[in-house]
Amino acid sequence: MFNGQRLRQWLSGLPGHRVCSMKWQSLLRYAAITFAVTLTLSGVFLFRRPEGFLSGTTSHYFEYFWNRTETHPIEHLVSEAHLFHENLLKEQSFDVPAAAARYRARRGRHPPPGFDAWLAYAVEHDAIVVESYFDRIYADLAPFWGLDPQTIAERAASWEHVVQVRNGTVNPKGSTENRVPWLQLWSGLVAEAAPFLPDVDMPINYMDESRLAASWEDITSYVEIEQASRTVKPVEEVVTAFSGLDKVDARGTDTEPYQPEWLHSNYWDLMRVGCAPDSASRNATPMVNFTGPAEFPQDWSPNYAYDGFVRNFTASSDPCSQPHLRGMHGTFVEPLTLSTSKELIPLFSGCKLPMNNDILIPGAMYLTDDVMYSGGDTHGPAWRQKVDGTVWRGVASGGRHHAENWSHFQRLRLVEMLNSTTVSAVEASGSRAMTFEMPSAKLYDFPRRREGTIGKWLKKFSNVGVTMLLCHPAESECDYLLPHISGVEGVPMKEQYKYKFMPDVDGNSFSARFRGFLLSTSLPIKSTIYAEWHDDRLVPWLHFVPMDNTFQDLYAILDYFSYDKKGDRAAQFIAGEGSAWGNKVLRREDMLLYVWRLLLEFARVCDEKRELLGYVDDL
Repeated sequence: MFNGQRLRQWLSGLPGHRVCSMKWQSLLRYAAITFAVTLTLSGVFLFRRPEGFLSGTTSHYFEYFWNRTETHPIEHLVSEAHLFHENLLKEQSFDVPAAAARYRARRGRHPPPGFDAWLAYAVEHDAIVVESYFDRIYADLAPFWGLDPQTIAERAASWEHVVQVRNGTVNPKGSTENRVPWLQLWSGLVAEAAPFLPDVDMPINYMDESRLAASWEDITSYVEIEQASRTVKPVEEVVTAFSGLDKVDARGTDTEPYQPEWLHSNYWDLMRVGCAPDSASRNATPMVNFTGPAEFPQDWSPNYAYDGFVRNFTASSDPCSQPHLRGMHGTFVEPLTLSTSKELIPLFSGCKLPMNNDILIPGAMYLTDDVMYSGGDTHGPAWRQKVDGTVWRGVASGGRHHAENWSHFQRLRLVEMLNSTTVSAVEASGSRAMTFEMPSAKLYDFPRRREGTIGKWLKKFSNVGVTMLLCHPAESECDYLLPHISGVEGVPMKEQYKYKFMPDVDGNSFSARFRGFLLSTSLPIKSTIYAEWHDDRLVPWLHFVPMDNTFQDLYAILDYFSYDKKGDRAAQFIAGEGSAWGNKVLRREDMLLYVWRLLLEFARVCDEKRELLGYVDDL
């Protein structure tokens, strides 16, 4: 819990702060000390390597790459990722003047009131403050600058489930009887920052799936309004206190939630309007026939890949550039629930597609102690004690699969691709499976692929299966699935951490186990089409291994990391870096900082004086 007394003491030392009246001698002494400390720390961090880098036995691995020519695409990508991360950390801030200056340079306006208290928490809790780590907040909120602030505030306050902050305390609104405790989890997080927040409402989405899909044209016009409003106002014009929500509260608590038109038609059609007009998916009509095997893109060589391996993870996760995903992901085949609006309203969600307009917050499952998602306090043995293999357990979620469409679902594809019997039969016959095609031997030219022994290798290497088949209708007794995939016993998360490799793919929306995988001592191999709050602070190929949503690179990834000692050391390096970094930037404190700053910014968007609001006590 944040020490409020220490915060007030810290704030009392800031120049010009409203709670303090300093003498000029103290002010100058403070400025001199701050400058000296900042200069010293900047020098240290400018020339040091990232947290966790070159620690323990993994150091020898990276020095091998650092001093030698890379011979495999993955080696190049790992080196590239390290350099990117090292340069990013040069932008780290340690005090208010530096953080506020970087804010103004990147955002084009003053930080919001309360920015000093936010940074005080960050400093006290050793948070890594890099301004770009919060880019998602500004991308999510930018369109709302095109709407009337009072309308936004009223719609936020009247929603069905709201984390409400008033006078420094949290009041969760909405009945959660027979529902998962998401409202309580998010309310508990916000309560830790509530004494330092303005009055604000956080309306939350209680569905797995994201809800908002406004058109690209509408969002672009709203964002242009935000960009035009950016200005660093002269200090004498700045308003340093929020207006509050008295007008909203005066309407009473019986106001009916604003309900836009909720659409329940084909989700691919609803989604693609959010893609740019010149994108590949904008004019790609939805699939209507899902019987038969999933169709893979021919001559697969996307511009976001480097020699067959994902180089730009953001682009690889974007359906707007990949129309083939409408037949390869359950979200577009047949989602389990569907309720989408084309209207922009304030709604906070744990994940979303890149073209959705929900406002992202950390998924509630990341806030729970449920061992199903975290694995508890056990994160696996040392690398050399792990099973040299891959493990995956999960339910066959991702949407509603049935006899006519099951071969198009991502989790069923993963299980078939890692089933030794299925793969051996495909290799022997030269045919294809229902859910996948063998990857291109030309693009992925490695011994096991050339020799047709991937299936034989998987027999010892792979421990993968579905724990609940979730067939539709239930009375079908899964007769359409059982010839291909059958249910298996579950494996507790702490037992899964005994394996070296852990693939992670989407379910009905994002995978809530990803944070647990990152914090473990195993190597996460991640594919997704969903964006999350933490994306800007994780570097693919340094903290985890990215995988394409077709899974065409899956065998080549696993082969490289398991074929010899060099690959094994590479896997150990990334697993170690991911775990060390996750324990620095994915803590509860980091999630609090993200939501705290988000709510400061959202409160400003809802304020009638939003263009004048700002923090300027550092100037």
